[in-house]
Order: sequence, then structure tokens, then C-alpha cells
Amino acid sequence: MLDQEPGEAKGHGILRKRPLEKAATGSPSRLFGSADPRTLGRISFSILLVAAATFGAAACGAQSMDSPAMSASSQNSPQQQSGSTTPPDQSPSSGQSGQDQGSSQTIDLQSLAGQENDPYAGSVIEGKATDGVLQLSLDDAIDRGIRNNYALTDARAQQRGADAQVLEKLDPLLPTIKATASQSVDQFNLATQGFTPALVPSFAGLLPGLNLSSVSLIARVDVTQAQAAYDETLFSLENLTRYKAAKVQARAAYYNTQSSRGLVVLNVGEAYLQSLAYAAQIDSQTALLRADELLLKQVVAEHEAGTVARIDELRARVQYESQQQSVLAAQNQYDKSLIALKRRIGIPIEQKIQLTDAAPYADLEALTPDQARQEAYRNRQDYLGMQQQIDAAILASKAARYERYPTLAFNGDYGLTGQTHVSYHGTFNAVGTLSIPVFKAAKFRGDAEVADTSLRELRLRMNNLKEQIDQQVRDSLLDVQTYLELVKVARSNVELATTEVRQSSDQFTAGTSDNLPVVQAQATLAAAQTQLVSDTLQYNEAKLQLARNLGIVDTQYKTYLRGK
Repeated sequence: MLDQEPGEAKGHGILRKRPLEKAATGSPSRLFGSADPRTLGRISFSILLVAAATFGAAACGAQSMDSPAMSASSQNSPQQQSGSTTPPDQSPSSGQSGQDQGSSQTIDLQSLAGQENDPYAGSVIEGKATDGVLQLSLDDAIDRGIRNNYALTDARAQQRGADAQVLEKLDPLLPTIKATASQSVDQFNLATQGFTPALVPSFAGLLPGLNLSSVSLIARVDVTQAQAAYDETLFSLENLTRYKAAKVQARAAYYNTQSSRGLVVLNVGEAYLQSLAYAAQIDSQTALLRADELLLKQVVAEHEAGTVARIDELRARVQYESQQQSVLAAQNQYDKSLIALKRRIGIPIEQKIQLTDAAPYADLEALTPDQARQEAYRNRQDYLGMQQQIDAAILASKAARYERYPTLAFNGDYGLTGQTHVSYHGTFNAVGTLSIPVFKAAKFRGDAEVADTSLRELRLRMNNLKEQIDQQVRDSLLDVQTYLELVKVARSNVELATTEVRQSSDQFTAGTSDNLPVVQAQATLAAAQTQLVSDTLQYNEAKLQLARNLGIVDTQYKTYLRGK
């Protein structure tokens, strides 16, 4: 009576429905035979009661999913995480509940819309897709994200640019040595310089014995030169200070890269955990579908035997098909989450992957707010980078004032000069220069004011960052503690709902009750399982976010997720 076809969705089988029979459609006479109008009225009223109870239970589950404590904290954009200089919204944001689908729901853990503007949602593709299935653990995903994520790649490029600026600032402090060699052939018309034939006799007394009548006024000179030149700024306090500022700024760029690395670990870890949560949701919904299938078979058999009413079969059929919808919706969300994960870590979209890790759960050692704040000051890359930027701004302010100081430079050259293939002689030149700025008041004052303004702005941002860190670590500690308690409550709810399903099923099997309590109990169990998956996910995300706010997520994410 049921056609089960395994799906191809990453190892999670789905049941593709085939209508059990077409008795649920057609005229009332086909459905209920020759029942009188009063019987039909009682049956219609019972159907309304069943529908109200079923969808009422699902609505209660949806309302619990819409509460602020159950929403996915990862909906904040990466720019709003602790690596940013703007305060993120740490309050949990409300997620959308899954559509009411009879007795069960699908969990909406994170909206995938709007990620096209998120640099952490993209990556540089590594390799090509293969025919096999790629086994992917959490550690592998994070390693790939660190290698290929677009935001971290861009941060590394900025760091290389900062290192290049250090070399640019070093260049004025280093000597410049260059060698030149040249050969020239020149021809001069002495007549254009005022040396006419009438002047030749006047040189006869100066050059006795020389026949000047043979002197030509057109002279040709063939000269060969070879020189080595040396230039150096011996003293410039301004250039030296700007070089030191560039080195400090390069360290700030390094911390910015490390901060981006932490955000990559956070985002990839959350994406992996979300995919695991969707996989768990598929498993729970599929298990409920199998239970609904068994219940439907039992009800159909009992109805054919005449021991239960037709309304019980209709109720079981609605429950079964609604659960099929929930499985399909969960499978769709899981597939989309895998696409988002592959985009973050540089795996081709068409590559099939299989997540090998299970959803982790481990208690976390308690921290006081003061301990967490001090650890954040020691490890937060954005905080350490801001300190370096302030140090660089202080040096830049000093360099602006050192523009008024004198500079000392030396330049010279040595070489050979002579007529080609005839004779050569050594030549040299040596010059020392002391430059004293006399009047550039507008430039000096303007540069100093610009540097001081930048320094004041950075100090204000540092004060704001300290307050932001204090807020973030306190919020994270509260989130971790709250979600831990929610997970405990959710586990208890699942146990109670499972017991309720078992007892109501036993009563229905014994014939002491119809299947309405079974349907209601299954709806309660579906909501409880969905809530447990959501709370476990958010507990793990809260621990990752705490590690990020402490500045240690890239080195200690395993400890925070799996325990010691």
C-alpha cells in the first residue's frame, strides 16, 4: 500500500508518497455509503474538531519556535560580530517558524537571503568537482575556509600592502648607489659661439710654433664616461619616525588578518553546525513519518475490519501526508545549507559532500565577566590591532612635528672621463647638504592637525571598543547559560512527549480510545524534537560566539564545542 523510494539527499532517505487509495475523494455516497444525514452531520463535526486540534497543536509548536530565546543567534551578519568596530546586535533575533503542516514542522534555523553582500559567505574555489562524495569533517571545513574564504584572502592582501608600505618608508633612510656609463659623439660649430677666422691670429702669440691656419671651426668630440654615484640622507628625524609608524601599522594589519581568520572560523563553524541541525531535523521528521505510516496501516486494517470509524482513517491519512511535507521541507533546507557551506569554504557547488561529524554537545567551564573581559583584552585581535593603530598614530603625530627639523644629506660620484680610445682621467664630486626649513607654517600646522585629529579619533574608538567588549562577553556568557538550561528543558520535553505518544498509541491499540490523542501527541513530539534541535544548535553557536568574543575561536573552537 505504500511505495517507499529512497532519496539521494546526502545519505538521508525520504519517503515519496503514493496515494494509498482514492476513497478520500468523490461523492459522499462513495465515502460513507448510505449513511443518513444525521450521521453525516456528526462525522463532519468530528472532522472539524480533528482539524482544529491538529493545527492547534502545530500552532503551539510554531509559537514556541518564534520566541526570542529560540531564534538563531547566527542571523547577525559577520560585520556585526566581535571583530567589528561597530557594536553588534547581541540580542537573539526572532526566526521564522516553519509552516504549519499538520502534526509536525520544519525548523527555520537561518535565513540564507542577503548573503550576496557578505564577504564571509564567499570563497575562492579550490580544485574541481569529482564524481565521488567528499567526506567533510568540521576540522576539514574550517581548514578549507581559512585557505579559501574570500574575506580572509582580502585581509591577507591588505597585510601584504601594509608590509610594502614599510619598505617604501624605509627607502629614504637607505643610501642610493647607481652606476652609469656613456659614450657620446658631439660636433660643434665654433662660429656660433663667436669664434671666427678673424680671431685666429690673436692666438698666435699664445701658441708659438703652431700653425693656426689649419684650425677648423667645426669641432668633433668623441667622449666616453663611466661613473658611480652615491646619495644618502644622513639625518632626518621625520623619515625615521614615519618608518617606525609604518612598522607599527603593519603589525596592526597582521592583527586585522587574524581577526578575519577568527570570523572565518566562526562563520564556517556555524554553517557546519546548521547543516548538522537540518540533518538531525530530517532524521526526526523521517522517524515520525515511519510512525505515521505504521499508524495509518493499522487504522486502515482496523477500518476494513469494521472496528474503527472512517474518521480515524481520514485523520491518520492527513497526519501521514502532512508529515511527508515536513520531511520534504526539511530535506530542502538541508540541501540549501550545504550549498551555503560549500560557498564559504571553496568547494565547487556541484561537488557532493557528506558531513562526518555529529552535532557536538559538551558543558563549558564557567567564567566570570571579569575573567572573560581580561582574557578578551589579552587575545582579541581587534583590540590588539587598535592598540597598534594608536601607537602608529602617535608616531605619525610626532613625524608631523619633526618636519620643522633640519636634515643632513650627502651625495657624490667618482668616475673616468676622456676622449674615446685616446686618454682617460679620473673625476669626482662630493657635496654635503644641510637643509633647514625656514618658513612652511601652513603645511607644518596642517600636517600636525591632521595627525592629531586621527589620533583623537582612534582613542575614542578604543574607548568604545572596550565598552563593546565588556558588553559582548557579558551577553555571550548569558547566552551560553540560557541555552544550556533550554537544552536541558528541551530534552526533558522530548522524553515526556515520547512517553505520551507511546501511552496514547497503546490506548488506541487496546481499543480504549480513538487515534486523535495519538495525532496530538505526535504533533507535540514533533514540536519538542524541533525545539531540541534548535536549542542544541544555538547552545553550540553561543559557545562559538563566546570563544570569538574572547579572541580564541580559531585556536580553541574544539575545546568549546567538544569539551576537554
